[in-house]
Amino acid sequence: MDNEKGLLFHIIHGSFVDGYGIRTTVFLKGCPLRCIWCCNPEGQLGYPEIKLTPSLCDGCGRCVPICPTNAIQLEPKSADDRIRIDRELCTNCGKCNEVCYTGALDRFGKYYTVDEVFNIIKRDEQFYRASGGGVTIGGGEPTFQAGFTNALLRKCQENYIHVAVDTCGYTASSEGLAILEKADLLLFDVKGMDAEEHLRNTGVSNDLILSNLRRLDDMGKAIIIRVPLVPGYTDSAQNIKSTAEFLSGLKSVERVDLLPYHEYGRVKYGQLGRECRLNVQPLTEERLNNIKDTFERYRLNVQLGG
Repeated sequence: MDNEKGLLFHIIHGSFVDGYGIRTTVFLKGCPLRCIWCCNPEGQLGYPEIKLTPSLCDGCGRCVPICPTNAIQLEPKSADDRIRIDRELCTNCGKCNEVCYTGALDRFGKYYTVDEVFNIIKRDEQFYRASGGGVTIGGGEPTFQAGFTNALLRKCQENYIHVAVDTCGYTASSEGLAILEKADLLLFDVKGMDAEEHLRNTGVSNDLILSNLRRLDDMGKAIIIRVPLVPGYTDSAQNIKSTAEFLSGLKSVERVDLLPYHEYGRVKYGQLGRECRLNVQPLTEERLNNIKDTFERYRLNVQLGG
């Protein structure tokens, strides 16, 4: 199991926003949801993807002949539009990024064994001990790569490292549910209470998600709820009230984190050759505080941010 491989797209050291204390956050690729507001589009698909940053290209042309499907074209119009990838032809084989010395062509996604990831995690162990922190496994969605996530979770716990799992809650497999049941802490997303709206916004209904949340709450799991606040999608007065009311009926919720929409992920859509479908402005500080007040009226422990 320690040699089982998982596909990661990022590892962050010294995080303060993914659970308690100082944490190392491991981001796995692959997710069953397609949230309109997703800020980690590189985490959606379960395979490595070519990352293109045209402004870094110097037009050397090394990538063109090495592409087996002729998906790359050089168009020396400007520094920001010098290279193009035909994503319908691209197979994400990675040969182009192997010869790109400027970083214009790179990859979202790299395979690691459990042992390799654990050895990276263990370097920060002194910070976990001093702060009450640990490891957070996120994504994407950790249950999407259930075998790898279970093995990494077990390896950390066997070495007395606290493990939080950041999940959308959309899993029905026994292996996926085992991850949620074994985690020391769950960071559980609640993206909306209306099933039809949830389907439009994320691509799936929330029935399974809320069912899993109720079940885990009945088990007494330590849970931090994460609520994305996206203008025009999740910030309606009705959704805020319904969400707060629902959460107030759970007994294992330790905190509710309200996550304001931001635009940091927009550039990554371009790097993947995709269109960012969302065109909204972040909520004002006044509106965010009003939403926080609503949750607090239901006697929930609330904070803005993760």
